[in-house]
Amino acid sequence: MMASLSANSVKQYDTYLRKWWNYCKNTNSEVFIASVPTVIHFLTELFNEGAQYGTLNSCRSALAILLGPNISKDDRIQRFFKGVFRLRPPLPKYNYTWDTNCVLEHLCQWYPNEEMSFDKLSRKTITLLALTTAHRLQTLTKINIKNINVSSNHISIKIPDFIKTSRAGFKQPILYIPFFNQRPAVCPATALLCYINKSAPLRKSDLLFVGIKKPHKSVGTQTLSRWVKTTLGECGIDTSVFSAHSTRHASTSRAHSLGVNIDAIRSTAGWSGNSSVFARFYNRTILNNDCTSLARSIIDS
Repeated sequence: MMASLSANSVKQYDTYLRKWWNYCKNTNSEVFIASVPTVIHFLTELFNEGAQYGTLNSCRSALAILLGPNISKDDRIQRFFKGVFRLRPPLPKYNYTWDTNCVLEHLCQWYPNEEMSFDKLSRKTITLLALTTAHRLQTLTKINIKNINVSSNHISIKIPDFIKTSRAGFKQPILYIPFFNQRPAVCPATALLCYINKSAPLRKSDLLFVGIKKPHKSVGTQTLSRWVKTTLGECGIDTSVFSAHSTRHASTSRAHSLGVNIDAIRSTAGWSGNSSVFARFYNRTILNNDCTSLARSIIDS
């Protein structure tokens, strides 16, 4: 049962389960058997301490592991959360996003790729991949060179490993990176091939991205996030406001403003086809379903 949760979920739930344990200890309540009023009282205490809607929602998910899924379906619990939503509505992380052209214009100066330092080439490659695939950096850490297929007009990369969105009945993502012969300085496919060649003597496993400094081990999400954030800062983006994950917001928003249809954005970025949250903010008339349209709209614009 523990294996059904990702390591990140276990880490996230651990905080709330500890709070629940302490609450039950102080109130002489049963940890694994609790009434709805007891749960609401516990959540109310967290609310009065300043907990936001998202925090309480995560806590509810953690409690459902112990108390069963019916706790989330109870009318009183649902009514409680509607009240929290009205009293302390969740706010989007970003009210606006940055223009991808600012980053691309700066990266144009990092060329030719073959003459760049390994540091700059690494940061340029991951930033271009983050922008043109619109995927989470966690997904990009899973890129295996054995799953990279190069064709005449694009590179396709299969991601068979478990990622945040992996679940039964849901297809694993395939990343499509087109070649941009008209803009070679910011062509993500060209940068990727150059990075593969330059990192080959340093790579100790089949994972694509390796550390810039010795011993050049495979890097994780935090390292890629640091590379992207450093690059964004050098491009003039306010990194005190925007994190590395903002590339996902910036690229999809830019693609939508340029007329890329919602299905293509969903498919490229890894959102499900019936994503209601995404549909509320990016709903457009379906024009086509080109798997490379998002990437092309970012670079060509």
